[in-house]
Amino acid sequence: MTEGAAAGGHGQLLRALSLRQTAALVIGTVIGTGIFLKAAPMTQLLDKPSLVLLAWLAAGILSLAGALTYAELGAMMPKAGGDYVYLREAYGDLPAFFSGWTSVAIIATGALAALGTAFASFLSVFIPMDAVWIEQTFHFLGEDVHWRLGIAQVVAVGVILLFSAINTRGVALGGQIQWVLTAAKVLGITIIVGGAFLLSREGSWAHLRDPVTITAGGTAGEAATVSAFGAAMLAALWAYQGWSNMTMAAAEVENPGRNVPRALIYGMLIVFGMYLLTNLAYFYALPTAEILTASSTAHRDALPVATKAANSFLGASGGRLISVLFLLSVIGALNGIVLMTSRVPFAMARDGVFFKSLGHLDPRSHVPARAIWVQGIWGSLLALSGTFDQLTTSSIFAQWLIFAVSAGAVFVLRRKMPDAERPYRVLGYPVVPGLFVVGAGW
Repeated sequence: MTEGAAAGGHGQLLRALSLRQTAALVIGTVIGTGIFLKAAPMTQLLDKPSLVLLAWLAAGILSLAGALTYAELGAMMPKAGGDYVYLREAYGDLPAFFSGWTSVAIIATGALAALGTAFASFLSVFIPMDAVWIEQTFHFLGEDVHWRLGIAQVVAVGVILLFSAINTRGVALGGQIQWVLTAAKVLGITIIVGGAFLLSREGSWAHLRDPVTITAGGTAGEAATVSAFGAAMLAALWAYQGWSNMTMAAAEVENPGRNVPRALIYGMLIVFGMYLLTNLAYFYALPTAEILTASSTAHRDALPVATKAANSFLGASGGRLISVLFLLSVIGALNGIVLMTSRVPFAMARDGVFFKSLGHLDPRSHVPARAIWVQGIWGSLLALSGTFDQLTTSSIFAQWLIFAVSAGAVFVLRRKMPDAERPYRVLGYPVVPGLFVVGAGW
């Protein structure tokens, strides 16, 4: 990508994202639905509430190590593209191309498909979406796919295209919307945490000492194993995921040498604190047995743990509060992903390794509108295909491999470019980035 693409001016990206908006991109993209759901499957894997909290703590520390590592890379190279840029500079064009292509074809667009479908599912609490016009079962990637086309699929596509259209109007508008959605999301979670601690009818610190009497396999009193803790930690890592996307839009952040590291670090510290407090609130407000049997693979028809916690002080209306929070979380994450990940195909096009037209910037909004629309349309097709679950699942390995290799670029670039300006140097080098590389590889 040319250096000019990172600066303001006609035909160039504008540095219009403030520190507040950039931090909102981190927080709003990370906080999706995991915080409302994951306590149940994690509790089923472990034998003590304290171990569940420890898994959230360990996953948070690993994620924070990643954010600190990316903070050095993002401040050093505040360009559009994120991982794509770091891999290009550290390892060459081929690894960078595969990283960018994977993001465009599967990771980013698969996330948009999943979020659009989740939005339709959560909206169905308020508006019936039972109408199905076409149904078909076929075999794909070794699995039976139950494809359908109905009102839910139309809504999923509609919300993806809506936020694609919004983000073509300018990065400042997308950033401001992200700030509003993130603030509303944080307020809602604060209400749940405060209500659980102060108003829950059955709230007790004694719940934290409750033994888990039934595991996911139905065995009583089975002690947690190292592998079970690892599985629980991976569930928490899924809920922490999304912070790395912010660096993809680093070319549009004001004063990036200062604000990219601060947004990553402040944003992840806020998420870290909220996740620990929220899960502590769940275990305070509810007996462990209630968390154990909340919505999960083992209890598909049960209420989510967040809904049970809200019901403990709001009664039956708690479910509607959580449904509203689900909607806010989903569209906040969706808006952030549209804004940030579309900068990857733009950067690749500017380098001449992707379709040239995607490197075009709208002359009025100074955003890569064509890249945004192509990403949104492909994400919509995945949402309609009925195969996005398989696609997003297969992308997890690639995504964490990219994390590990990108974080390793810190070591490579310190040797390769020792005199390059580094406005921020990762705290605890080499231990902190080394911890993240090992954790991501694992």
